[in-house]
Parts: sequence; structure tokens; C-alpha cells
Amino acid sequence: MSISKRIGRFALQDPGEGDGDAVHFCSTCAFGEICLPGGYDKQTLQELHFLVEHVGPFHAGDHIFHTGEKFESIFAVRAGTVKTSLIDEEGREQVLGFHLPGEMVGLNAIHPARYPCDAIALDTVYLCRFSFPALAVLATRMPGIQQQLFRLLSADIGKAALLAGDYNANERMAAFLIVLADRFAARGFSATSFRLSMPRGDIANHLRLAAETVSRVLRRFQDQGLIRVEERDIELLQPGQLRQLARCILHD
Repeated sequence: MSISKRIGRFALQDPGEGDGDAVHFCSTCAFGEICLPGGYDKQTLQELHFLVEHVGPFHAGDHIFHTGEKFESIFAVRAGTVKTSLIDEEGREQVLGFHLPGEMVGLNAIHPARYPCDAIALDTVYLCRFSFPALAVLATRMPGIQQQLFRLLSADIGKAALLAGDYNANERMAAFLIVLADRFAARGFSATSFRLSMPRGDIANHLRLAAETVSRVLRRFQDQGLIRVEERDIELLQPGQLRQLARCILHD
């Protein structure tokens, strides 16, 4: 069976009104952790629900926001992948990160009150948009929302610092794959089979490697039996060995 058939769960569909019900928010909701386990049900969280505006679709290359625009909203990815990046004075792009379903975009704009980077759709993207001023007011009355915002901010900072050290190409790529796998697994998706929606050049830029190096390391991992690659589809055959290879980055 091909990888693409095994990861059919990732085939993009218009999420419409989401897969939630009268009690739960949709499975990719960035605030899902504060539902029943956190002491709230959906009916209690109606005020939060009313803040949500479903936006999209955005298509590959579309900007969700631009560097320097006034910060008014944060976004939760419902479907697709969003890239955040900066363009320097010489016109060179620096890829800051990739945001998957269930993850927030725009949290790094809270302090400067302007978006400090571009957010760009890598494929067909649907989002939930939250008015941040209204969300902040609501968070003062509902501690669970405030705590989840703090957790999301902390996770965002952690992802940004993950690959800042002096690591070699094998360690960086192994860490990138394992972190992606863990992020997919946290939302109930497969932790071993997934699609790399980002181009190799963007991965290389993010990892501070040459594009040729990324392709070479992926081939090496495949030759070693660590992964299977079919175009952009990846299967982790030996996730334990990849995690061991990335241990200095992941601090496992």
C-alpha cells in the first residue's frame, strides 16, 4: 500500500462548521484542551464560540497577514499549513516556522501590536479568526482560556528556539521530522505517516541548510531504513532511532 493511501485521513476537505457537536469544539480547535477535561463544556464557552469567525479558503501563496500590519486578531489553523517568514533588507526570506491544523498563528504579534512577519498559505487553508482584544477581555473572566493562551505562547516560543543551536544536518532533519510527527499526533493524526506540505526549499531555509543538503539527508535516511519517501509523503519507519539521533535538540 502506498504512503498516500495510508495517509488518506489528511486529504483536505472544507471543514465547514467543524466536526464538533453540542458539547465539544472541533478536534483541531486550538482551545480544545479547555473543554470538558479543563472544566468547561461548549455551552459554557458560548462567548468564546461567538468570537470565532471562520475565514478561507486561502490558496497557496495567499497572505493571511503582512509584516507591519496592525495586530487585531490571532488565527487558528483549521485545515492546511501556514508558513511564517521574514524578508530582510536584501530581499532574502527567512522561514520562521510552519503551522499545522490546531495551531495558532499571530501570537508573536501581541507585544509589538503589529504582525512581525508574513503568514502565507502553503496549500488550501481554512482558519478561525479570533479578535484578540475581545479574547483578552474574555480571558480575564475565564481562567481556563487565559491559561491556554499562556500554554500556546510558551509552545510558540519553544518551537522558535528549537533549532537555534549548533547542530548538524542529520540532527536538524531528524528533529524536524520527529517534532512534526509529535504535533500531528497531538491532534489525533498519524504520528508516522504524513505529508510535507512545505517545499524542500522552505524546509531547508527553516533548518538553515542548503536545499541540496535536505534532499541528501532524506535520501540517506531512506537508504538507512529510517523513513520511506514518496514525493512529499513521509513514513517514519524507525521513529525511535530518529528521536535518538535528534536527542540533543529535543532534550529527550
